[in-house]
Amino acid sequence: MDFDINKMHDAAIAIARKGGDHTLKYFGESIEVERKSDDSPVTKADRQAEEIMREEIQRLFPDHGIVGEEYGTDNEESTVQWILDPIDGTKSFIHGVPLYTTLVGVQVENEPVIGVIYAPALEEICEATKNLGARLNGEPCKVRSCAKLSEATFLSTDATTSAEQGFAAPFQELLKRTWINRTWGDAYGHMLVATGRADLMFDPILNIWDAAPLLPILKEAGGVFCDVTGVETIEAGNGLSCGKDLLPEVLEVLK
Repeated sequence: MDFDINKMHDAAIAIARKGGDHTLKYFGESIEVERKSDDSPVTKADRQAEEIMREEIQRLFPDHGIVGEEYGTDNEESTVQWILDPIDGTKSFIHGVPLYTTLVGVQVENEPVIGVIYAPALEEICEATKNLGARLNGEPCKVRSCAKLSEATFLSTDATTSAEQGFAAPFQELLKRTWINRTWGDAYGHMLVATGRADLMFDPILNIWDAAPLLPILKEAGGVFCDVTGVETIEAGNGLSCGKDLLPEVLEVLK
């Protein structure tokens, strides 16, 4: 089995670009929207992009496993798992808003080691590999210094999901304590934290394909991606990104 971390790193970037660039064929155009069983939207752009990404992984790394939002799991016993979200932020995508992303995460022996967030409509790509740092469009990036919620820019995906997931009170407290709040959400919000353009992003509900690239990127950028209890994991079903100095106050609110 191919464990060359540099080869996988370069491939992850290329695969994210290939899938994300395909979505641009439909971005800003009228496109049929279907509803999945959880009422979330999906389009042929999501499905085609994931097919392209899976085909490339299978060509380059036939022994590796794949977990994708649209087509499930292949080779789940493999030590290496590629975790894909062809369009994170489909609601933004279908409304012609460029804050959607294509996500690639790689786990080796259940440890997230590679992450790529690609915003094709903005031509921004943030990527990281364990012990190799994080970059935005090829230049090193890091979280910015912020030790107080009163000085923080706070991001979320929308105004209602936190309440639906049982976080109504802490969400309102974060809104009250932070300096600025905006709904520049989904994975793009986490990328804004990793690149020093925001200080806190909170997601009350996440799937593994949403979270997989976030942990290595935030960690390599000098920050933290964790669940609402402070555990660094991509499997909790929720997650937040911020700097290390800000984390204790955030967790105090969320508990």
